[in-house]
Order: sequence, then C-alpha cells, then structure tokens
Amino acid sequence: MAKAETFSVVGQRVQRIEGFEKVTGDSKFIADIFLPGMLVGKVLRSPFPHARIRHIDISKAERLPGVRAVVTAEDTIKRPWGAFFADQYILSVGKARYVGEEVAAVAAIDPDIAEEAIDLIEIDWEPLPGVFDAEEAMKDGAPLVHDDKPNNIAMTLDIERGNIAQAFAESDVIVEDTFQSMPQWHCSIETIGSVAEYAPSGKYTIYMNTQTLFNARYRIAAALGVPETDARIIQSAVGGGFGGKSCDDNNALVAAVLARKARKPVKLINTREEEFLAGCRPRVYMKINVKLGFKKDGRIRAKQVKVIADNGAYSAKAPAITGVAAMRHDTCYKYTDVKTEAKLVYTNKVPTGAFRGFGNPSAEWAVEQAIDLGAHELGIDPIEIARINAAESGYVSPHGNRVTSCELKQCLDMAEKMIGWKTNRANKAPNTGLGLACTVHVSGKRHFGDYDGSSATIKLNEDGKALILSGEGECGQGAHTAMCQIAAEELGIRVEDVEISRADTDLTTFCLGAFASRLTYVSGNAVKNAAANVKRQLFEQAAEMLEANLEDLISRDGRVFVKGAEGKSVTVADVARARLFRHNGAPIVGSGSFDADSVLPDSTRFGNESGAYNYGVQAAEVHVDPETGQVKVLNFVVASDCGTVIYPLGAEGQVEGGLAQGIGYAL
Repeated sequence: MAKAETFSVVGQRVQRIEGFEKVTGDSKFIADIFLPGMLVGKVLRSPFPHARIRHIDISKAERLPGVRAVVTAEDTIKRPWGAFFADQYILSVGKARYVGEEVAAVAAIDPDIAEEAIDLIEIDWEPLPGVFDAEEAMKDGAPLVHDDKPNNIAMTLDIERGNIAQAFAESDVIVEDTFQSMPQWHCSIETIGSVAEYAPSGKYTIYMNTQTLFNARYRIAAALGVPETDARIIQSAVGGGFGGKSCDDNNALVAAVLARKARKPVKLINTREEEFLAGCRPRVYMKINVKLGFKKDGRIRAKQVKVIADNGAYSAKAPAITGVAAMRHDTCYKYTDVKTEAKLVYTNKVPTGAFRGFGNPSAEWAVEQAIDLGAHELGIDPIEIARINAAESGYVSPHGNRVTSCELKQCLDMAEKMIGWKTNRANKAPNTGLGLACTVHVSGKRHFGDYDGSSATIKLNEDGKALILSGEGECGQGAHTAMCQIAAEELGIRVEDVEISRADTDLTTFCLGAFASRLTYVSGNAVKNAAANVKRQLFEQAAEMLEANLEDLISRDGRVFVKGAEGKSVTVADVARARLFRHNGAPIVGSGSFDADSVLPDSTRFGNESGAYNYGVQAAEVHVDPETGQVKVLNFVVASDCGTVIYPLGAEGQVEGGLAQGIGYAL
C-alpha cells in the first residue's frame, strides 16, 4: 500500500464493525445459541490430583428421568490427542492426573437434572501419590504422571550458539540469579463453551467460542476419529480469548461425544470454577536461571538461560511456550553467544498453555531483572544498557531470526521521555521505584507444518458492497474491523460497505487462527491480495464502460474514475451489475492468500520463524508501603513499534489490555 498519509480508510478511527451488535445485545455468544431439542451437558471431574479409576457405575444416572446420555471413556475411541504431544484423552482412561480432569459426563433436559445425574455416578477410586513441584518430579523415584515419561520429563531443549565458555571468559562482569514465575489465568469475561450436534451421516457440527477454527477442527477430528470434513466448526461471538480459547481443552469434545450418544444437540459451558480447574490453560509456571556476561562498556557478551517449566498434567502448547521462553528474547538484544537448557516437566497440576505473550512475559521478567543486576554492577543506567544492546533493522539473532524492521531504540527514547526517566531517577522519593523493560514478539510463527499463511475470498455484490469470506476468528481484538478497512482501502469503497462472514470451516477459507499476533499482518495481507484480485476484475469491466485504459483508472468513495478526467466515472455498483447481467456474465469474486517470509526452524530451532517482529518498551513508577507491602502504580508508559496502524482504536485497546494484564501478572 501507499504511505500512511495517503490512506482514506486505513488508519482512520472507524467504528468496530460488530460494535453495534455488541452494545445492543445482538451478538450471538455460545450462551445465546439454541438448537431444536438441545440438551444441557455437565461434566463429572476428578476430585483427586492422581488416582486410578477401578470402576465407574453410571446405571443410576442413566435411570434418572430427564437424562438422555451418560458417557465415559468407553464411549470414545480412546485416542490420545494434543497440540504437540498426543497425551490427553477426551475422558480419563485408566486414571485421572489432576483435580478437575474430565472423567464422565451427562446430557439432560435441564441443568438441575444434569447436576443431579452427576451426583448419581459412582466411581471406585484408588488414590495415588502425586507430584506437585517440577524439580521434585524429575527426581528418581518420584511418582510418574505418565508411565511412559521417565522422570516426568516431557521435553528437553539444549542449544548452544557460538562458544559460551569463551564468551563468559571474555566478559568483564558476570551476573546470575534465579527467578520464579507464577501461573496466570485468562479470566475472559466469557468462559469456554460449545454446542455440538451429530448427524446420522456421522458429521459433527460444533459451535465454539474458539480463536483457532481450523486448528480446532484438526484436533477435534483426530480425537473423535473422523475425517476433518466430518467435523464442521462454526465460530460464535467470542467474549475474550488471550490464548485460552485455542482448543487445548476438552469442552467441545465432551459435548460432541454426548451429542452422538443422545442423538440430540448438547450445550456445554464451563462454570467459572470449571474454567479455573480445567478450562482455559493458565500461563506456564517457570523457574528461570539467567547468567549474563557484560563488557565494561555495557555490551552483553554472553547469555545463558536454564528453564524448568511446569507443564501440569498434559502438554497442550507448553512445548512451544517453553522454547519461546528459552530463546525469543535473543531477538530483542544484539549478542552472538548463547546457551539454553530447558526442561518441560509433568506434574499433577492443572495443565498449562497459551496466554498472551506465549512464554515471553516469564522470560522477559527474568532476563530484564538480570540486565538490571548487570547495570548495577557496571554503574551504568539500565536504559543505557538497553540502548547499547537494542536490536535494529537488519539484525539476525543467534537463532536465525531476521529483523527487517525495528524501532526499539526509538521506543526507548519515547518511554524515557514519557516517564521522566532522568528526573525521576535523580529525585526518587522514598520507597518509590522506577523500572523499564524491553520486549519482542512475533507476527505469526511458522510451526504448523511449513505454513504460516492465511487466505480470503471477497465477493463484490451487485449493490457495490463487498463481503469477505475468511476463516480467521474475531475474539475481541478488532481484527475483523482491520480486515474490512484493508479491503475498503484497496477497493476504493467505504468501510461501512464491507462485511465479513462468520468463520465456518465448511464455508470460509482455510486460516490458522488468532494467535501469535498474526492476524492483522498475515490475514490482512491475504485480504489485501484478494481485494487486489477483485479490483482488477472491477477495473477490467469499468475500462470497457468508460472507454479507458486499465492503468488510467482509480477508485474511491464507491466510484471508478479516469485519472485526469474525473468527471468521467461509474459507480462500483454499476460495474458489478454490468459484469454480471450480460451474456456469459459472472459475479466479481476474488481470492487471495499470503504466506509470510519465514522458514520452518530446523531440529535445533534455528531459522527465521516469523515474517516480522514487533518491539516495545514499558516503564513504570511504583510506590511500596514498607509496613503493609501495598503497591501503588504511580505512572505507567508504553511505547510500541506498531508499524502502520490499520485500526487505531483496536491497536490502542490491545496496548491498554496488555498493560492491565501485565500489571495483574506482576502484582
């Protein structure tokens, strides 16, 4: 596209396209979806962190009037599934591994009967010793969460780039410390839920409040043992995701098994308690040891990180999250010699998973504190340490990440000015602290096979309005509005004249979903390419009507003009109708795709994993009451390297939301 100042739609503070529906209550969340004959589902969960299931008796529950189905693992194909490691089942097979694990479920005509039926299910339990600390879990003789995982180790990552021993030997100052991060739950305003329907043909249709429609289809089909075509996933409105609704839980699968047995649609929505126990997977617990070597001038010469990550009972996305925590920060600062040792460990706790930042916040919290230790030892202002080592455009990290655009230093300058860094450090009030940290994240990540792309189709209707068909999900971040702005800009029509379809695996284009800060960049480019295809067809027809050359045409405000003779024009609607209503006519429909300029990392995780990297700086001034420990945030500033902002209100909301969740995590 052209430079930002030439845009007529992109960068404008437009209204969210679904905003009116939300404020009027017309948005259809999972709780708002009702199908004929629909039943209510309820799950029986393990009360033990580790226990063998000797026997389950469901006969009393089945006889309760109003109950239409009771299911256990015997009603499933007992095929393990998971994002990276297939280690969890739809319902417990043989034993339960954490408090809250799904063991059985019922479908009944109302919630009270479903709850009563759950109480009638009898289970003969054999409690087993549990393990609740990752370091204890790795010791010989510790109880095994999974019998096929010696010492409870799910994954080990050992990587060295350069010569770490030599780099530390050449360092003038070495600092080292260990930091323990804690879990954090998403607490989306809407809990995870689904409505599942089973057809006699063997096809499942599942309404889900998921962020990742096609990934959900893949995992659900695998767990149910059906072709992907027989698992249709339709996205409902989503009341917040933040990584917690990326289909690592069993909710939709349990609903599907109930629907198949009952031969009726089943709605299953987590209570808030269930959401904490077994719904959204919380942020991975991590113990991170950081060792940094500095030269006297503040340059980082060596970095060594040791990570012990608590996986909980099942792995979900924790293998990738652990890798991010161990390595991503090396794209933030410039150095060449690094060593990473990371272990992902099973325990009898709630499974962990994706949460905003995907491993970055835990690692950055640890590494940035270690940088502060180094700054103290060197007698150099921490912001100068950051400035000396900050990544720049053209930087290639030790792991092969290629930075094509970076304004981290400009973000440092801006944050320094906004927080009043020098003045506040020089005149620091008692019990008041000033801190600053840098961050880097991907814009998409190539790890679902050798693909990190998106696709879209745009249909230009006879009234000159456009419809985007895309399988990318909207989960509150404003991505659909940004996509409509991009299409409107490219086509030269109003954003009010662009709609986007509900994501549906049967009807919309293949897309990976909302994760890894990818949607505006990856799906936005796919929409732009689809719109360019539509625009080419539009101009071909308009050129005939205006008796002009194709290259002499421009479009804006819903009309196609001839350059230099702008009194000569036709409406987009007239062109669309002319293209359709003629002998051998056809509608104007165009598709586009985009795959980022990245590579699939090799077995050592070397390779440019993302097509773009985004940077930022945050600074805070806080006061701590020494008597009560109460922390007051006096000032907080954020400087983000956003590139060209497509949808300003959405971008601002993302920054503000991240700030709020970050403060919550820190405190």
